[in-house]
Amino acid sequence: MTIVPTGTDIAAATPAGSGVGPLLRAWRERRRVSQLELALRADSSARHISFVETGRSRPSEEMVLRLAEHLDVPVRERNSLLLAAGYAPRYPETPLDDPALDALREGLERLIQGYEPYPALVVDATYTVVAANRGITMLLDGVPESLLQLPLNAMRLTLHPEGMAPRIRNLGEWRGHLLAQMERQIALHRSEPLRALYEEVKAYPAPGTAAGGAEPAPPVPYFALPMRIEHDGRVLSFVSSISTFNTPMDVTVSELAIETFLPADPATAKYLHSLGS
Repeated sequence: MTIVPTGTDIAAATPAGSGVGPLLRAWRERRRVSQLELALRADSSARHISFVETGRSRPSEEMVLRLAEHLDVPVRERNSLLLAAGYAPRYPETPLDDPALDALREGLERLIQGYEPYPALVVDATYTVVAANRGITMLLDGVPESLLQLPLNAMRLTLHPEGMAPRIRNLGEWRGHLLAQMERQIALHRSEPLRALYEEVKAYPAPGTAAGGAEPAPPVPYFALPMRIEHDGRVLSFVSSISTFNTPMDVTVSELAIETFLPADPATAKYLHSLGS
């Protein structure tokens, strides 16, 4: 398991000189919130929100942050709003290998190692793998070295026709789930690198054209959509869970996500524990 610097540039696609008003209006419209509703949430008035959006009134630094909070604007984009309003960025972007994040890295390592023998990994905002445990290494058995060059990308490894995709028995369903997840992230972050990755993996051969295409799932009462993947002559079933940090105060930390894979049936759990022993 390795933690590497994220090195991710997620610059917002923001026209130069557009000002904070149009940016706030764009976020409000993206969240489908009216000026009145936003004003009530932020303890302001619809008139003041209107003046801010049209540039007739310059919001205070506190107001920019309050509006960003109520519009669920990502931390990186909050810095962009502050800059557009003429204020200094509030949130630092600390490289993951910086000594200041030693405690965070050590905590992540303990967390995903403690999850073994089940797979777990940590990714950044563009699904670059920054940490993974031995359970993930097991799932990557058979993936060619050309796809295992650093930095690893979780979406590319999963959906590439030479990656895990040929061994995923329900590739159609799992592919649709992952693409929908990326679409939600693109809508939230407005990230050009993430959009480029999405276009790349979406263009990979669809189920039915890739080796090992889709296969009907057995009548198991799964409690969530599983990833059913072949490994060493047997089919393992996992459901995934994604965790992020509450109220992050650093851009890098805000864009980290921990994904864990829980066995979806007793046979998978038994097999993984046999490997661990």
